[in-house]
Amino acid sequence: MYTSGLLFIGTNEIIIIVVLALLLFGGKKIPELMRGLGRGVKEFKEGQKDGPDAENNPTNTANNDTVNNQR
Repeated sequence: MYTSGLLFIGTNEIIIIVVLALLLFGGKKIPELMRGLGRGVKEFKEGQKDGPDAENNPTNTANNDTVNNQR
């Protein structure tokens, strides 16, 4: 039975991937990319916690105030 090749990534392959990422993006850009990824994951989790009908939910007063002020 064939299993995914990603299960067998070793130390050498990880080092090669890190070096390639440094060459492609540079040392200053990688922390910015990771920070943006972290913010995206955080917003995604908050969106899941709020639920799909969070816009129409009257308990979310911050969004309701903004919506009411825009009308």
